[in-house]
Amino acid sequence: MTSGHDSAGSRFRPLGEIPTDVPPQLYGRWRHDPLLRFSNLLAKIAFPTFSVLMRRWKLAEPERTRELRVAAREIVAHDKDVVALTLVATDDKPLARWTPGAHLDLLLPSGRMREYSLCGDPADSDSYRIAVRRIPDGGGGSIEVHDTLHPGATVTIKGPRNGMPMAVPGYGSSAQHLRFVAGGIGITPILPMMRAAERLGLDWSMIYTGRSVATIPFIAEVEQFGDKVAVRTDDTHGLPTAADLIGDAPVPTALYACGPPAMLEVLRGGLIGRTDVELHYERFSAPPVLDGKPFTVTLAKSGTTVPVGAEQTALAAVLQVNPATPYSCKQGFCGTCRVRVLDGEVDHRDQTLTDTERAHGDMLICISRAAGDHLVIDA
Repeated sequence: MTSGHDSAGSRFRPLGEIPTDVPPQLYGRWRHDPLLRFSNLLAKIAFPTFSVLMRRWKLAEPERTRELRVAAREIVAHDKDVVALTLVATDDKPLARWTPGAHLDLLLPSGRMREYSLCGDPADSDSYRIAVRRIPDGGGGSIEVHDTLHPGATVTIKGPRNGMPMAVPGYGSSAQHLRFVAGGIGITPILPMMRAAERLGLDWSMIYTGRSVATIPFIAEVEQFGDKVAVRTDDTHGLPTAADLIGDAPVPTALYACGPPAMLEVLRGGLIGRTDVELHYERFSAPPVLDGKPFTVTLAKSGTTVPVGAEQTALAAVLQVNPATPYSCKQGFCGTCRVRVLDGEVDHRDQTLTDTERAHGDMLICISRAAGDHLVIDA
């Protein structure tokens, strides 16, 4: 290639030649054009302003709530502490499909939000079914459901969401046998799993425990599965051992359990060292606090400082002075109790918040704690 582009007016310079003087318009001729100068000034003002407006503008979130109507109400435990509610759409739109292990969030008229497992048939696209045990000394959610949600009443829901999905052997699980363990009201997420296992022709078994036959829900439905199910009550058989709960399947097993903490601890203890059983479980009460240290929480809006014991959750302590504090699962996955931390370092113990949310100061007070001695929260 020649260097024949060095004539006057050329936009090229021979390779290796160094310029000897500074171009007369180092920053471009536009600085001498009034119209371009005005446009540049306008851009310097407009773009930062637009950026600020965009940061403050929040796009509307897609609608995630829905109003349903109570179509039927049935007592499903003979002691009358458990009612099953069948919920249907108030419009003509189909209900969202769900898979075994899913639950609904009920947004009650009082402002409380509570989670209830779906215990109907996943193949039924026309209705949802939940079951609620009345807990007189609880947080008031179950009492509100029992007292207000009668046939014809409406309730707002969120979901379905699934916190304990069932993996089918050969399709997400290497197990060859399914074992279901339910204690009392813990039958609710297990029932759809049993139906799915039966429909798919899987090898499965189940044990259902409770204080007495009169206290455990859906006993008639469970017994329809025949000898695949063992019903064991404390008043007749005594407390079940880990061996009773785990069963004796000679092949790799996937075990799904839901029930009271005592039952789950027996089950987990019996599986220590076992490599042939994969455990999936859900509890209906708050997990115990492990390695907790006392600290204090100051509620910024009222200035109240609340002591939190070593074996107490921040949520439990805050509820003592502010009973209207929102919560639901008490296990760190629904996000209802999320607060903003204004001061102090958090010992995050949930698996729900992202690193970005934690960096912005979010905290789930039902399970996470102070890493130091004190927190100030925007509550």
